[in-house]
Amino acid sequence: MGNIVVIGAGGQLGQCIKKIVGLRAVENVVFPEENTANILDVPALELLFEQTSPAYVINCAAYTAVDKAEDEAAIAKAVNETGARNLAQLCKKHQATLIHISTDFVFEGTEVKLLKEDDKAHPISVYGATKLDGELAIINELDNHVIIRTSWLYSEFANNFVKTMLKLGADRDELSIIADQVGTPTYAIDLANAIFDIIQYPEKKYGTYHFSNEGVTSWYDFAKAIFDLSGTKVKVNPIPTSAYPTKAKRPPFSVMDKTKIKADYDVQVPYWLDSLKVCIEALKSNH
Repeated sequence: MGNIVVIGAGGQLGQCIKKIVGLRAVENVVFPEENTANILDVPALELLFEQTSPAYVINCAAYTAVDKAEDEAAIAKAVNETGARNLAQLCKKHQATLIHISTDFVFEGTEVKLLKEDDKAHPISVYGATKLDGELAIINELDNHVIIRTSWLYSEFANNFVKTMLKLGADRDELSIIADQVGTPTYAIDLANAIFDIIQYPEKKYGTYHFSNEGVTSWYDFAKAIFDLSGTKVKVNPIPTSAYPTKAKRPPFSVMDKTKIKADYDVQVPYWLDSLKVCIEALKSNH
């Protein structure tokens, strides 16, 4: 299978990949330190590629601060577009396959329908626009790529909605959560598993894929489920998006169609609530 290099190894998905590598006993996976794998430092990347000779590069590195990106567009563009292009060019030079993580934020999300990979992308935030530009840069530079769009990522690692809710729920009696944004939470451990399903699959196919957990929920219902499963006593009030203005606009409806990834790579996709239970148990056992 050759060497696999994980870029952005210290982030949420990177840590989940590390856990899955252990559970699946995958060999030859390299988790470089950030200073040796900065996607904007081409000479450092070149050295990393020369030293590791990767067959696969998994790019988990991204600028993901959605609201902050509205004020830091240049930084977001550098990381999400230029960084992605740098990796694609080096993968081409070194004949490696790039697995790149993207987002449902490339869509406007105004239609109530399952989003397919070839649906027209129309981002409504700087973050979404820079992630789409990154996808296009990869497509232009490299044939051997797998772009995986995901949504509402959480896990027992790093900062995410589940951990924020548990923290707030422990401190407060009452919380107001947005009820009119609908999507699918994705357990980053499930995404990490899907990535290795793709790498280990005997037939290679390239292109753009959607992966989130199965099912549909709102942020309000997601929060309710987190509190119910963790036994946290807190009153949750549903509010409209208009009652909680943010700098960046979010897609109101972004539920992705996973037919293609299931058909091409035989990926099993767990239901969001089942995966949330697994994560809550993992968090409990970590304490």
